[in-house]
Parts: sequence; structure tokens; C-alpha cells
Amino acid sequence: MRFEGESFDQKMIVRGSLERLSPVLVTALVTAFALAPLLFEAEQPGTEVLHPVAVVIFSGLISSTLLDTFLTPAMFWLFGRKDAERLENDKDVEAL
Repeated sequence: MRFEGESFDQKMIVRGSLERLSPVLVTALVTAFALAPLLFEAEQPGTEVLHPVAVVIFSGLISSTLLDTFLTPAMFWLFGRKDAERLENDKDVEAL
């Protein structure tokens, strides 16, 4: 906020969320792609243990991606104003 002259508003929250969306989606998609054989070949011999693990990991990817996309910006909007404004106003603190 300090270096780019942004103010603490919804526009800044949306911008930050969109900048964060691409790396989160790419990471989740690559991991899901790697888990695809274990998810779709549940009846193959040797996957009795790995299939449930893959289902749990895949479900965690979906939930963490949704939470990072929607809940994190909402929580920052609700509870981050004081700390963000303190960092913006304090010239001696290095935010990076």
C-alpha cells in the first residue's frame, strides 16, 4: 500500500486477491493433475491405500483454494485495517 500509493479499500483487496489467484490455481491444478491417476483408478490393484489419501488431498486442494480466494480477503477486510494502516503510516518499518 505504501509503495504503490494504494488506500485500504475494496479495490485494493480485489486487486490483491486477483494477483494471488493465478499462483494458487496453478499450484492446485498441477497437484490435482498429478493425483488424477490415483483418483480415477480406484479399482486397480495396489491403490487400496493411495486412493483414499488422494481423495483427501484433492478435497483439501479444493477447500484451501476456495478459502484462499474468498475467506482470506474477507478476513483481511474485517480485521486487517488497523495493522495495514499502521504499516502504511510508520515510515521506519520495512513491509517487505
